[in-house]
Amino acid sequence: MTKSLKSLWARFLFQDRGILPTKRLLFVFLGISAFFVLLGVLTNVSWTYIIMMNVIVFLASFLDLFFSPGRKDLNFQRFMPEEMERDLPYTIKIEVENYSKRPFSFAFVDDLPQTFRRPFPVSGIGHKEAVTEVSYVTSAPVRGDYGVTKLYFRYKSTLGLWEKQKTAELPQTLKVIPDMTETKQYLKDAQRFLLHEGMKIRKFQSGSGEFAQIRKYAAGDDPRMINWRQTAKLQEVMTNEYEPEHGKYITILIDCGRMMGAELKKGNRLERALEAAMTVTAAALRKGDYVSVLAFSKDVKVFVPPAKGMEHMQTILKSIYHLQADPVEPDYGAVFSFLETMQKKRSLLLLFSDIRTFLYEENTLTYLMRIRQRHLFLMIGVEDEVIKRRINESPDQVEHAMIKTIAQQQMLFKKREKAKWENQGLLMMEADEEKLAVAAVSYYIDMMNRNLL
Repeated sequence: MTKSLKSLWARFLFQDRGILPTKRLLFVFLGISAFFVLLGVLTNVSWTYIIMMNVIVFLASFLDLFFSPGRKDLNFQRFMPEEMERDLPYTIKIEVENYSKRPFSFAFVDDLPQTFRRPFPVSGIGHKEAVTEVSYVTSAPVRGDYGVTKLYFRYKSTLGLWEKQKTAELPQTLKVIPDMTETKQYLKDAQRFLLHEGMKIRKFQSGSGEFAQIRKYAAGDDPRMINWRQTAKLQEVMTNEYEPEHGKYITILIDCGRMMGAELKKGNRLERALEAAMTVTAAALRKGDYVSVLAFSKDVKVFVPPAKGMEHMQTILKSIYHLQADPVEPDYGAVFSFLETMQKKRSLLLLFSDIRTFLYEENTLTYLMRIRQRHLFLMIGVEDEVIKRRINESPDQVEHAMIKTIAQQQMLFKKREKAKWENQGLLMMEADEEKLAVAAVSYYIDMMNRNLL
């Protein structure tokens, strides 16, 4: 295909600049041509006359271009967020400013990446000497950095015989970060967030930890914690409330290896792990703990040193929002060796990974036993829904029975190996993909409340 043909084809694809015939022009031209041909057949008019009349009609149609604004009479602006959360809908606004006295109808295609939801073309009507605002809704299923540079715009007059096309340069960048819905729900109401999933914050030992506040006595409170002085003063039963000591160290480890790219109902395992990790981060920072994050696959990809304060959550988010699963096996030994040199203080090591893959790493147990002497270890993974479903189904054929047997063997192997590791003080748990963040926060709060650190 020659360069000129490529340029012409680009115009039909909402690219480049130029003019294009509309469907209305084609219908009008075909109708007039048919009329002249029929007239020639009935009156014996020469074909030269018929061809000349068609050419005149075609050339006259170009007058329609003078009834639409010039390209210099249009100005564009795009209003879009700098950050978008994965798979959540966002509204992007386009402002079209018309300096001319000619109204027009238009359609445009924005330069969104192919992975985004693209509801194009978007159409509208522009008024004379006015600003027209048009919006569309999009979402991004893949995290990362993206650039949106151009706006491909077509417009025509009220006659609508020819369309003008203009490409506007509107360079902007945006970041697609993990879905923070669960994190926001926790920050809004921690207890309701956990109870919504059928779990609740476990109470710690009565009277232990730091004194938090005096509040009204509620059913289920320890009667030994009643503050009799305040009760007598206010003529209402009041109780002392305690909370765990603050300033603990939490280290979140995120596996970015091959198995974390396995697809789930919504996203993959890494997506769920990042969302759960951000929710635990919010819970820990809110309680005044120090949080550090280490992401790895074959090598360490990201390490965020420990710090406290809610502003540290933005630091962590900016460091891990672009992480993707690598097609390699994770090197747990190298990661734990790196962690020994970077994290000297006792902390809770919260590892998000695939438990079945981890159980096959026999050499990792040596590193963990050394780390276990200083740190508290907890591994969290996503349940394998396929194996779970195969175990629960009733086989009606020999093939199905064999599949169920293999699935049961896999489950028994996992339980046996988990028991071996847990006997060494290395806790492991799995949760449904939709409850991963809830389970992680619940276990974190439980460990803090029991003063295990």
